[in-house]
Amino acid sequence: MPRLELPGHLGPSFSVADARGSGVGEGRLRGPDLERLSHGTRIVATAAPRGLGLAQGRAFDLRRRIDAYLPAMPPDAFFAGPTAAALHGLPLPPAGPIPLHVGVPHPRSAPRRAGVVGVQVLPHLVGTTTVDGVRITDLPTTWAMLGRHLGLYDLVAVADAIIRVPRHPGGFRPPSGPARGTREQLRAAIDAGHRRGSAMLRRALDRARDGVSSRPESWLRLVLVDGDLPEPVLDHDVYTPHGQWIGCSELAYPEAKVAVEYESDGHLTRRQLERDIDKYTAYSAAGWRTVRLTSTHVFTVPREAVRRVRVALQHPSV
Repeated sequence: MPRLELPGHLGPSFSVADARGSGVGEGRLRGPDLERLSHGTRIVATAAPRGLGLAQGRAFDLRRRIDAYLPAMPPDAFFAGPTAAALHGLPLPPAGPIPLHVGVPHPRSAPRRAGVVGVQVLPHLVGTTTVDGVRITDLPTTWAMLGRHLGLYDLVAVADAIIRVPRHPGGFRPPSGPARGTREQLRAAIDAGHRRGSAMLRRALDRARDGVSSRPESWLRLVLVDGDLPEPVLDHDVYTPHGQWIGCSELAYPEAKVAVEYESDGHLTRRQLERDIDKYTAYSAAGWRTVRLTSTHVFTVPREAVRRVRVALQHPSV
């Protein structure tokens, strides 16, 4: 028997109450083409696109759960905390599915349901915006609300991502745009009123820097500084003795001619491997020494990262 078509006005996600009011029966609501990801709602089942990486798969799952919850979301509510950070594309620690963090203005009662963390927020502590049709906290508010969820290094990494001014290596083209936010805006979000984790937020803001393009780079900089090494220069262009640009390094000690490179999984492709070989050969010819580190060195054995950079600084000649 052909499956009954759903009324078009319901859309890809809808409340059970609206569906019943449109004449959709219980049997149709239990159809295999509908998923129950949130109490009292249904969403049309959609398979994840093939070839998604781990991070992309998590983003797809989060968006599906958000879409499933939207029909039940209070009209004055907004996504906040880690959920808003993920929708903004901010660098969060890798984790499994996170609950949906939903904020409401005081004195409204915070939502309570499975898979949702409701939070009541004083109106003067919240700024909101819309991303992909979803109401969420703005960048400064989102960062400030992460003070109750993240440790120091990750708060720094998120602040780094917000204040970073995009730059093309070598400076051959102008920046592709302004920073997503300013240090002053982040400080104002802290100063707006009492927040949980405000002391940690202030420490993180003091340690935030422009020029960092990823969470591992933020962590690596902090690991080196907290390992009693000098603070490295960020996003540093390297030139030959004749002034020819040969590459850009995430972290560098120009006076010692030491470059520190974080090697992500993206460096495992053949094309990138060939580029890296050419780049570091040119670095060596220009008198630079390169310390190449991976996620294991940064997140698992940071003392080894510090040791390797210290040795390079003590013996910078190639």
